[in-house]
Amino acid sequence: MFKKILIACDSSPSAYRAFRLGLEIAEKFDASITVLAVAQLPEPASIVESTTILELATEHYQTIFADLRKLAAAVGIVLETRVAIGHAAEQILHCADEEKVDLIVMGHRGKSAIKRWLLGSVSKRVISYATCSVLIAR
Repeated sequence: MFKKILIACDSSPSAYRAFRLGLEIAEKFDASITVLAVAQLPEPASIVESTTILELATEHYQTIFADLRKLAAAVGIVLETRVAIGHAAEQILHCADEEKVDLIVMGHRGKSAIKRWLLGSVSKRVISYATCSVLIAR
């Protein structure tokens, strides 16, 4: 059923719950996993800032990815990891389409009703526009 799973990672507690859930699903379906972390740019961003932010984000997430790789290796799964820059929902959707994933797994981060109404949440946008199944871990 699920052969390719994308797990969004922002190093929040809900992202770790999402990772554990995605790992469990991958183990049951013998699926591959891609873990995606997204760094956001300040507005307006220059080319120099973009390059620096990507380098810093990649360095930051490598430690987190190392821990996730250990958890995955314990159940026989090898992770692919990626760091992207931009708007989180857009990058998650782009990666899901590019990788042709069957399932996106991501955490839910609560916002106040006003912020959610004004801005929308990343998970809400991903659910709205994804062309594959989406599982939100709370």
